[in-house]
Amino acid sequence: MKTQQFVVIGLGRFGSSLALELMELGYEVLGIDRNEDVVEEWSHLLTHAVVADATDEEVLKSLGVRNFDCGIVAIGNDIQMSILSAILLKDLGIKTVVAKAISVLHGRALEKLGVDRVIFPERDMGIRVAHQLVTPNLLDYLELSKEFSIVELKVPECLNGKNVGELNPRAKFGCSIVAIHRESGIIIAPTAMDYLAAGDIMVIIGANKNIEEFEAVIND
Repeated sequence: MKTQQFVVIGLGRFGSSLALELMELGYEVLGIDRNEDVVEEWSHLLTHAVVADATDEEVLKSLGVRNFDCGIVAIGNDIQMSILSAILLKDLGIKTVVAKAISVLHGRALEKLGVDRVIFPERDMGIRVAHQLVTPNLLDYLELSKEFSIVELKVPECLNGKNVGELNPRAKFGCSIVAIHRESGIIIAPTAMDYLAAGDIMVIIGANKNIEEFEAVIND
C-alpha cells in the first residue's frame, strides 16, 4: 500500500510541528521554506526539506508536488504568499489542500479559492483552552461545526462503577459515548454493559447544548 505523502509549505512553529507529527505517524513529508537555516534545522527530521519559493509554479513542478496527496500551506504572516501558494497547489491538482489562516478575512479568501480546509491555529487553541478552564473534567475539545463537537471528559467519582446503559446519555441528553480510554486500553463503541471507572476518559460526540447539559449533570 502506498504511503500517503504530504507537502508542508512554511516550517515555522505551526508547520514544523504539524510536519513532525505526520512523520511520527508514519507518513512521508516534504517540507518547503524560503529560509535556509530553517530548512537545515528540519532536514534530518523530515523525509525531504528544501529551500524554495512556493509561489513559483515551475519550482513546485520540479519538486514533484503534483504527486502528493495533501498540500498544507502553513505560512505565517505573509498573506499574499499564503494565497498564491494555495492557488498553485489547487492548480497542480493536489487532491486535498489545507491552509493556515491568520485572520477571518484571510480564511474567507482561502475558502473562496477552494481550499479544502482552513485552519485557525490560534483561535482554535483559544477555544479549546477556554472550554478546559471552565469545565474541570474536560480534557480536550474539538469543534466539528458551530453546533456539534467531540469532547474528552474524565469520569468523575460519582460515575464510578456505573455502566453505559445506566448513564444512557443518548436517551437522556442526546449525546453519545463513542469510546472509553483507560490504562488497560481503549473501548471503541462501548456497549450498554461496559462499565466506567473514575479516571477513565469518555469520548463524547453530540450537539454542543446536549454535551453541556451532560457535563453539568455529572459535575453537579
